[in-house]
Amino acid sequence: MIARLTGAALRGLLVALLVATPSLVLPTVPADTAQVVAFVAIACAILTTIEYGSSCPCLFEFREAAPFNRIRYSATLLVVTLISLVVRHHDAPTGFSALVTSIGYVVGGLFDFPYSPLRLALSRPDTTEAQQVFEAIRAAMGVATLVYGGFLALFFAEIRRGRWPRAGSFNVWINLPTFDPTRGGDVVSRLDRDGKFNILVGLALPLLVPLVLGADGGVIGGLAQSEPQAMVWTVTIWIGMPFSLFMRGLAMQRIAAMIETRRSDSTPPQAGLVPL
Repeated sequence: MIARLTGAALRGLLVALLVATPSLVLPTVPADTAQVVAFVAIACAILTTIEYGSSCPCLFEFREAAPFNRIRYSATLLVVTLISLVVRHHDAPTGFSALVTSIGYVVGGLFDFPYSPLRLALSRPDTTEAQQVFEAIRAAMGVATLVYGGFLALFFAEIRRGRWPRAGSFNVWINLPTFDPTRGGDVVSRLDRDGKFNILVGLALPLLVPLVLGADGGVIGGLAQSEPQAMVWTVTIWIGMPFSLFMRGLAMQRIAAMIETRRSDSTPPQAGLVPL
């Protein structure tokens, strides 16, 4: 009990750190914004502590299937930090922020073509100020894509090597609390179908976000000029949500394959699934 509560409290503090990272990195933060960030950080820390401290799962998936959530958290923390450095570079440049911005701008150039997510979010700049906004978002998008892509490759390699889930039983109820294995159809088919659906949505989401927020720099460009922290989180969610959906899709297909293997295996494996 004490070990679980201690681990839950530590996870809550780490989530609070993630929420507060842009405020800690950016050179100037308005007082009202700092208060909102503090409130959100405390609320997220409490929610995380309650979720991981409880023996019954509520919302968080794969909480007992490390390192799924650790990969997602580490990737998001790194992305938020690096994008904050990109935004900070305009007002308080350093050698490291210049390096991060340059790498992000080069990688972001791979997405600078007609009808790409970047072009849907921002039109080609025609003024100096618009050029600065375009370059900042292009660099932020490049950094986020590079980091999330690397962590996604890491998770895929863990699956291919058979190292996820780790040896031991995989409890579907604890790790997929929102998935009801008794509701309609074969559980393997449903897991495989849901996994493919998550991957397809992940592919479409980078194009959908600019259309929802407004193309030609409507919302994203305005956030980059007026609310740097909001821009950091917008780009993080824009690229991070597809990454999370890809991971979830791969994980659900892996679980479906494990259940199918156990069904066809006459001898129960040592590392299997908890019976449904």
